[in-house]
Amino acid sequence: MMNSSPHSVATDWQFPDGVTYLNHGSFGPSPLPVIEARQEWLRQLEANPMDFFVRRLGSLLEESLSELAKFVGCRGDNLVFVSNSTDAMNVVARDVDLQPGDEVLLTDHEYGAVVRIFGQFCSQTGARTVLARLPDPLTSKADIVEAIFEQVSERTKLLVVSHITSPTAVTLPVREICARARERGIMVAVDGPHAPAQIDVQLDELDCDYYCASCHKWLSAPFGAGFLYVRSRHKQGLQPNIISWGRSFRGEEPNWKDEFHWPGTYDPTPFLTVPVAIRFLKEYGLDRFRTETHALAQSARVRLLEMTDAAPITPDSPDWYGSMVTVPISVPDEPGFPIQTHSLQRWLQTEKGIEIPVIRWKDRLFMRVSCHLYNTPADLDLLLASFAEWQQRQAD
Repeated sequence: MMNSSPHSVATDWQFPDGVTYLNHGSFGPSPLPVIEARQEWLRQLEANPMDFFVRRLGSLLEESLSELAKFVGCRGDNLVFVSNSTDAMNVVARDVDLQPGDEVLLTDHEYGAVVRIFGQFCSQTGARTVLARLPDPLTSKADIVEAIFEQVSERTKLLVVSHITSPTAVTLPVREICARARERGIMVAVDGPHAPAQIDVQLDELDCDYYCASCHKWLSAPFGAGFLYVRSRHKQGLQPNIISWGRSFRGEEPNWKDEFHWPGTYDPTPFLTVPVAIRFLKEYGLDRFRTETHALAQSARVRLLEMTDAAPITPDSPDWYGSMVTVPISVPDEPGFPIQTHSLQRWLQTEKGIEIPVIRWKDRLFMRVSCHLYNTPADLDLLLASFAEWQQRQAD
């Protein structure tokens, strides 16, 4: 079990003895109430699959989507369940009618898989990707917006931007970006897997064309639960990545969601469990969750920066980062990294039981620290002491 926590809720996560988990941002495990709720849904499914799939599933998915829609501030009719944000972003890339010469604009903080998705779709259609390089360090939200729109041209068809970036854990000014894009008639797809729960998400106010997210991260819903928000005018003809019957088994009127919610026989229990994950965090208190986890991330940032002469990439404020923070570290690069795990990350895991990523961004190395309700100051003490020990070993 992890170090003891002042939050009784921490016992709802069951880690093996000796594991200190500081990587919720990559793979966010679910608390016990969510796991148990999913097991109950699975029990019902296995008890009578015919009844579950044919008679019950359609309404169950709509009920779950209704709860999710309230949580992310939009109409339920504009949401559909998908397995994760990567799944959703592939749907978006396929839906955008890219023509030769069109441009898809991304930033240099974007998730590598998303860059690859649009790189491949552009190569197939004769379009091209354009990279907006944001200021380094980031000190002004207005400068971020300007850096992006300096790369906009008359050929820009789509702007893809993270709500909270994956490699750098930075909260970007997506509302301002969407408003500026709307003035220029440019579609916007927001990559948002890290945003729901970590920050307040209000999709109707954001006014983007597409929003792709994973509920298994900060919301701690089961793995396999993600969603795609689609602006109403894009629903017609939208196709999932898996084509099946495309209709309701209950003989209901056709709906754009039919294509997504029946990909063939599958396990829908992650989707049905999302409301339990929402209630779990709401009962704890969303503001309390955000305040406490940001305080831990802030402590990690301050203490790690004390161990290095590198400059932070953003100001120290919850406006710039939330429960997850990326901090530069003074460690040598290595051949084969990042395809192969950095020796620091391997050593922390094998020798100290600490799960945390070491990443490269812009030819510099960083440590990304994720904090959730099961984490404590003692976890950070162990991380910092272990990092110092590793540095001493390298110097000897």
